[in-house]
Amino acid sequence: MTGFLLVNPRAGDARPRPEELAKAAAARGIDVHVLREGEDPAELARRTDADAIGIAGGDGSLAPVATVAVERDLRFVCVPFGTRNHFARDLGLDRDDPVAALDAFAGRERQIDVGRAGDRLFLNNVSLGLYARLVHRREHHRRRRDTLAHVRALAILLRERKRFVLAVDGAPVEAPVALVANNAYRLELLSIGERERLDEGLLHLYAATGLFTAEWRERSGTRFTIGSDRPVLEVALDGEPVELEVPIEFTIAPRALRVLVPPGR
Repeated sequence: MTGFLLVNPRAGDARPRPEELAKAAAARGIDVHVLREGEDPAELARRTDADAIGIAGGDGSLAPVATVAVERDLRFVCVPFGTRNHFARDLGLDRDDPVAALDAFAGRERQIDVGRAGDRLFLNNVSLGLYARLVHRREHHRRRRDTLAHVRALAILLRERKRFVLAVDGAPVEAPVALVANNAYRLELLSIGERERLDEGLLHLYAATGLFTAEWRERSGTRFTIGSDRPVLEVALDGEPVELEVPIEFTIAPRALRVLVPPGR
């Protein structure tokens, strides 16, 4: 089997260095490309004739390449190379050892679910409300090279906090934070834990009852339609700032992604 790996050198504070990871991949017979500024990873993945395509990056780097893997029915490899790597964690990978994850190219296949928000694929979740606005503001300040981007974004949101109401399948839901997840998460105080399964075949919608409470309202299903009084909503799709036209149709594709994991995982 032939493998093709894209490396995102700007994914968090990754270690080892991108060049070192690329060298380790090449030593395993994997074709490697380190992304340059402005390159489209999805387009590069579409051009390859490899049997398996992978991406070394954080959670936000994965979806474009996973989308191509689903479209072309190719095997997909995740190499944790970002800041949080929630998908890699839920897949059972060692997030602190990206080199070991390269063994997945010679590993075994799992079939897992993918979610869709409109025509956008997601592997983890889509956040709406306060957290999504925080991600968008943080990105705005980051592009301005603001070293305190996260703190400044949070301060702005707390100062400008507004009532946030969604319509879920036509029923109004008021919550400062809402989350549509690909399979069930363990949720605590406005933070997400791990997923026990990636092949449950269900979306889970979580709505927080308050900004500083640990209570969530939950419902599950295979499809949700989320509306709003706004034509476009700022969301965080696998942690990345995205704008989606309303209404947003959320669906799940059971076992649509063929993922390779290292032997023994």
